[in-house]
Amino acid sequence: MSDLLILQNKSAGILTITIQRPQALNALNASVIGQLSVAIDTAQTDAEVQTIVLTGSGEKAFVAGADIKEFSDYNGREGKALAQEGQDLLFNRIERSSKPVIAAINGFALGGGLELALACHIRIASNNARMGLPEVSLGVIPGYGGTQRLPQIVGKGKAMEMILSARMIGADDAAACGLVNAVVSQEELLETAHKMAHSIMKNSPVAVATAIQAVLAGYEDGVNGFQAEINCFGASFETDDFKEGTQAFIEKRKPQFPGK
Repeated sequence: MSDLLILQNKSAGILTITIQRPQALNALNASVIGQLSVAIDTAQTDAEVQTIVLTGSGEKAFVAGADIKEFSDYNGREGKALAQEGQDLLFNRIERSSKPVIAAINGFALGGGLELALACHIRIASNNARMGLPEVSLGVIPGYGGTQRLPQIVGKGKAMEMILSARMIGADDAAACGLVNAVVSQEELLETAHKMAHSIMKNSPVAVATAIQAVLAGYEDGVNGFQAEINCFGASFETDDFKEGTQAFIEKRKPQFPGK
């Protein structure tokens, strides 16, 4: 098997990252997590990248969970380190990416796969997608942020149902509870994700990054989200993007943001 477990393609400001372990339904292992981490980290300072689309290879799975064989014999100390390293290395980095990350969920998104999608800023699913957190059926719990991010997105009650029952839900149910932003056919999935990316890219990249920062602040312990918003709002007035955006509005033209 090739050491290259992700495929990267840059086009018109969009970095499309495809996880390619089709024989394992794109399951996460240490190598995939490491390669994804490097790709997300590198994109932060890549001037050619304005948005990121994350998907899986094939039509069966986005990511069908973590590779259980890697940690089936771990003890408590090793399990804690596994969760800590995964969150620090990848999942938190995706959530805190200054460049929006869109998950294009093209099939099964289970366990660590759903947690990967939850860390993204926007989720679009194909109509054959199935999502769930089955960890309790294995005698463990979600360890890559699932118990925290899922309630933030779908509410405590629905999150409890999904986590405690370990049942999968379909794409339409995921849309109904706000887990995904849209459901489209498999053929339309990447096109729809790219359209969303282009819609975001029309706006100030500095303001988009600042908005992500402000939204996340409201979920941080000990941080007053409203005050964080006030601070971020004020800081925006000092940017060249603000000057260009307001001037373009006054002059009734499209802005040419210098941050791009």
